[in-house]
Amino acid sequence: MNLITKPTALSLKIIEEYIKPGDIVVDATAGNGHDTLALAKLAGTGGKVYAFDVQPLALEQTKTLLEKEGYFHNCTLVLDSHENMGSHIPDHEKKELSAVVFNLGYLPGGQKEMTTQAGATIAAVEQALYLIRIGGIIAVTMYPGHPEGEMERASLLHFSENLSQRQYHTAYLSFPNQKKSPPELLLITRKC
Repeated sequence: MNLITKPTALSLKIIEEYIKPGDIVVDATAGNGHDTLALAKLAGTGGKVYAFDVQPLALEQTKTLLEKEGYFHNCTLVLDSHENMGSHIPDHEKKELSAVVFNLGYLPGGQKEMTTQAGATIAAVEQALYLIRIGGIIAVTMYPGHPEGEMERASLLHFSENLSQRQYHTAYLSFPNQKKSPPELLLITRKC
């Protein structure tokens, strides 16, 4: 597979270097469950995955996929916005997450008018920065091809540009020769 033609696959390939069996990880936008399943496989039977979504349909689809593949046992599905993730992670697991994954936009096959929002996403990334361990990663797939997605991307890039370079390292991947505003990736690792 040519990874640079599939930004979500590229994101997962990058974060797999940060996750080992037994780790605690978060899918901040469960959607149809594919990222949740990938994270559950990486964390293994001794690990734990928290998956968030505001749409019951997304969590139903995620649960169905996880059960079919045999990975539901180590996943906690949360019907809430990712901006509230900190209130659902137990205190003893805070600052222990190895990865937080965001796949922004709208639920594939769902209502395109119901998208992630810049304000909530920035709040969620701020919480994720607090929740990840030193050496952990936040991976955000952004979709600038619609108005809210463009606002989200601009907000996230501005936010990431202003992070302390002593505490965080950021990377931004875009695909400049592709038409129709393809997805882009923002990666943030915690250094200290």
